[in-house]
Amino acid sequence: MLFNSIDFAIFLPVVFAIYWLAQKLSLQIQNLILLIASYFFYGLWDWRFLLLVAFSTVVDYTVANSIEKSSDLKTRKNLLLISVFVNLGLLGFFKYYNFFIDNFTETFSFFGQPIGSLSLNIILPVGISFYTFQTLSYTIDVYRKKLKPTKDFISFATFVSFFPQLVAGPIERATNLLPQFYTKRTFNYAKSVDGMRQILWGLFKKVVIADNAAQYANQIFNNSDDYSGSTLVLGAVMFAFQIYGDFSGYSDVAIGTARLFGFELKQNFAFPYFSRDIAEFWRRWHISLSTWFRDYVYFPLGGSRVGSFTKVRNTFIIFLISGFWHGSNWTFIVWGLLNAIYFLPLLLTNNNRNNIDVVAQGKMLPSLKDFLAIIYTFSLTTVAWVFFRADNLSHAFSYLSNMFSVSLFSIPEMLNDKGVLITLFYIFMMLVIEWFGREQEYALASLGIKLNKTVRYTMYYAMIIVLLWFGGEEQAFVYFQF
Repeated sequence: MLFNSIDFAIFLPVVFAIYWLAQKLSLQIQNLILLIASYFFYGLWDWRFLLLVAFSTVVDYTVANSIEKSSDLKTRKNLLLISVFVNLGLLGFFKYYNFFIDNFTETFSFFGQPIGSLSLNIILPVGISFYTFQTLSYTIDVYRKKLKPTKDFISFATFVSFFPQLVAGPIERATNLLPQFYTKRTFNYAKSVDGMRQILWGLFKKVVIADNAAQYANQIFNNSDDYSGSTLVLGAVMFAFQIYGDFSGYSDVAIGTARLFGFELKQNFAFPYFSRDIAEFWRRWHISLSTWFRDYVYFPLGGSRVGSFTKVRNTFIIFLISGFWHGSNWTFIVWGLLNAIYFLPLLLTNNNRNNIDVVAQGKMLPSLKDFLAIIYTFSLTTVAWVFFRADNLSHAFSYLSNMFSVSLFSIPEMLNDKGVLITLFYIFMMLVIEWFGREQEYALASLGIKLNKTVRYTMYYAMIIVLLWFGGEEQAFVYFQF
């Protein structure tokens, strides 16, 4: 069930009404309603996937409670390994089996020893990369004694399958979200209005920005040999805004939807395209995944408080794993490698935490230095996105080679397309709104409060009209494939 579908437009108010009517009954009933709704929501993709969610839930619930009961370090470690092997084993099989098998058979063929294909027709369960990381972090936190395991199975099962963020995040930590399931929740009108506002903004970014940009990004990438370098730049920029509008839009809808039910999810995007260096970009892009890798991989490896060689090693490990997490294709690994190369000079010169604050905080416009830094960082990011979007490495290198040719300085052929100009205009308007809302959790958070009622509702209705009349052809959310 897509957030931008009629099905979800019916599903959400029905669940919302039943959920809050049950407030008079008990918290356990409310959680059970959310659990049933979440399994229904996920089961519409493919009911067989529910077995995997349920299996992960039972395993980590049992393992975490067993860890808590044991005082023997070896037993606790073995129990943790069960959780790690189950979660990463499921993820590895469904997501990476064919990748490794195909590369294995190609290696034998390269050395003149061809073998028959061992690939399987495996369907990738939607959201498996997200909920396995969520349940795994719960078990690790219990093992580290940062969290007491819950005895409430319904609450835990709902935490794992919570439908707003089940299939594409944010990847929530049990320390933040799980306690909210056994804390009494009362309907709050102001929070619900704020949730609806964030849902509207998320849908605008998805339907108007991402779906329109996707049409032109797809056209240019799929026919990259036919276009000039400047048009290929346009295609890369379109993809940059497609993936941002798509994924941050999903996160906004997820966070806003959760708020309707009285839950607070963590911010997942903090206006990353206003970053002044790559380090800042990665503190603002897909925050829930970046911090997950930081806390459960990077810090255990020693982080940056080690020698230069180890810092370099840890940086490459974290970015390569991040690239591999995104998909079973060498393009994602090179994308991660390229971002590591971007990041290393900042780390080695101790400049990776220069830009912690919000750019031009309290000011209307950025300084020239900040503006140029933003453009430079966005350019580096956009070049890396070419590998993320390309079909394979050959396609990516061919795309970049043609992009950085003499024709780079020509006028893009597609600028005579009215649809392209309209899409660029909407992208510009989104950036303007996000610039003025950059100090808040999401762009409309302060604008929805500061503007007077007439202007505020005019803006809301204008956005709804644009959604209905100028939304692009419906596209599946990019991160569903991960």
